[in-house]
Amino acid sequence: MRKPIAALVGRPNVGKSTLFNRLVGQRIAIVEDEPGTTRDRLYGESEWTGRAFLLVDTGGIDVAATDKAPQKERRPETLSLSSRDFAREIRAQAELAIDEADVVVLLVDARDGLTEADRDVADLLRRSARPVVLAANKADNEARRNAAVEFHELGLGEPYVISALHGTGTGDLLDAIVAHIPVVAEEPEDTMVRIAIVGRPNVGKSSLVNALLQEDRVIVSPIPGTTRDAIDTELLWEGQEVVLIDTAGIRRRGKVESGVEKYSVLRAINAIQRADVALLVLDATAGVIAQDAHVAEFILEARKSVAVIVNKWDAVEDKASDSVLAFTRQIREQLRFLDYVPVLFVSALTRQRVSKILPLVTEIVEQRRFRIPTAELNRLLRQAVMEHPAPNRRGRQLKFLYATQAETSPPTFVVFVNDRELVHFTYARYLENRIRAAYPFEGTPLRLDFRERRDT
Repeated sequence: MRKPIAALVGRPNVGKSTLFNRLVGQRIAIVEDEPGTTRDRLYGESEWTGRAFLLVDTGGIDVAATDKAPQKERRPETLSLSSRDFAREIRAQAELAIDEADVVVLLVDARDGLTEADRDVADLLRRSARPVVLAANKADNEARRNAAVEFHELGLGEPYVISALHGTGTGDLLDAIVAHIPVVAEEPEDTMVRIAIVGRPNVGKSSLVNALLQEDRVIVSPIPGTTRDAIDTELLWEGQEVVLIDTAGIRRRGKVESGVEKYSVLRAINAIQRADVALLVLDATAGVIAQDAHVAEFILEARKSVAVIVNKWDAVEDKASDSVLAFTRQIREQLRFLDYVPVLFVSALTRQRVSKILPLVTEIVEQRRFRIPTAELNRLLRQAVMEHPAPNRRGRQLKFLYATQAETSPPTFVVFVNDRELVHFTYARYLENRIRAAYPFEGTPLRLDFRERRDT
């Protein structure tokens, strides 16, 4: 049974993201004093009085703007990233969140008082037939708390007077939320596979998420920078719970603007850190460029498993019989990826080979979590050393003593030697290749930690 869902909705800039972060206990949503910062649905886990539920942050709903006749279509090069450009998409995402919610929290601003935009959102919620809890935010002083009575005009009951920034009143609000959500059985141990979909801006990451989900789950736009938050979406694939994390495009270090874009990139890097597998998405029409290499560096530094997804393969003209091999070779050379990283050529637009992604990720995760028996590991490495002993250094010979796999995710091997200073990186690579010859660990980095016996 799925967790109950509570959705936060309201007009722009009433503090939904601040309240979201407060209730989930961590800074997941980007908070900026700028209407339109939150665009897609953003999910987080919350718990109150032993009751767990999913909280959904949504973009600000501007009913008046979205009810107007659509503007004349503009040329792509004139498009900007203002909230007006996404008003309809934001409202659509918010309405989807309302439809799937067990309870909706309508957030209003006690500082601004009751507005016509609040009335419009309240009317929208009344038509949804969902339970609604009214919360008046930014009530940071006695005058604002007293003035919040005017929100009774919305006809949604007594407003809960809160300050999301300072946390006052949020306990009473949580009491009201859990009173409207169903009781569910305790969930089993977390066995989810988390997949971060990363890449530079405008390579088709959100389109790829939608193709995997076979629904319009996140906003897709030809404008680079549309996705700002790292957005988690759960799905069930052949009995396996999977979390897809769509992220903002990562730019090269030193090229990230301050403010919202900076925090978006930090969220994307954090998404890599908490993922099992990163899908590095490239644009087939652009080839491999420097920005792709910088994104790859983030993945390699985090020691995450990875698969390279070459998107927009359908748009490549004049493909030859060796085009796939040539592009793969370019990836290996420019991104410093060796043969253990799989490369898949897809089209999110036409769904070409998209169905191969999740089976590939499942195989990568299984190998990432695989443990080699100690006896087999020692037999394998002793054979490797016998066939190709390490060269003498400073008149001393490297001696292999014992090895064990200390960790999985990623696989980490502790190798005891007589003197770790004698281990040259080329010989360490040789031993890694011998391990991979027996156990491929596809898409997964290996760590060999050489220690002297006295280090234990």
